Amino acid sequence: MIWDEQDDKGYGRADLFISFRQDDGSWGAAINLGNEINTEASENGAIVTPDGKYLFFNRYVNDQNAGMHWVDAQIIENLRVKSQSKHNKTLASHRE
Repeated sequence: MIWDEQDDKGYGRADLFISFRQDDGSWGAAINLGNEINTEASENGAIVTPDGKYLFFNRYVNDQNAGMHWVDAQIIENLRVKSQSKHNKTLASHRE
């Protein structure tokens, strides 16, 4: 799930975040998509193309500088791997 949110810990006015479904059906922690996507401006309205190859989103700097941007959706898979790694470490520490 990808959404936009205003957060004091973010990069700008609104940032894009992602959460991944866990094996138990719950949602993982919110992950900021980072400085490859988020800027000091406002990023929102993210969608992934049906083929899963691209992530499109809006960036609003001001009325004269706003528009659609896109990146390779591999960024999502990279964050998924990091998320799973953190989740597995957390589970392991709870078992000890």
